[in-house]
Amino acid sequence: QVQLVESGGGLVQSGGSLKLSCAASGTILSNYRVGWYRQAPGKTREVVAAITSGGVAHYADFVKGRFTISRDNANNTVYLQMSSLKPDDTAVYYCYSPQGATDYWGQGTQVTVSS
Repeated sequence: QVQLVESGGGLVQSGGSLKLSCAASGTILSNYRVGWYRQAPGKTREVVAAITSGGVAHYADFVKGRFTISRDNANNTVYLQMSSLKPDDTAVYYCYSPQGATDYWGQGTQVTVSS
């Protein structure tokens, strides 16, 4: 059974940093595309960043230069390093990986940025 588990969220001041982790079990993450999404209260879920199986990263315009997505294949984990955080970055962050006919989501981790 495939599971994605996010961690690393929390409360941080504006301008601060956090590193989110997406740890997988029941699958080999390096074989698949992995994305980070977020959903703020009252808003639709939006993509933040994604990394292909080949390691190519893509970012939403609103996080370019501030967030970095990376893989740790030895630990079957994908990270999202977030810097220069803003109050608008406050949301629940989700890890996502489409694998064949199934889309897998984690349970989410809350990120709150205070002004």
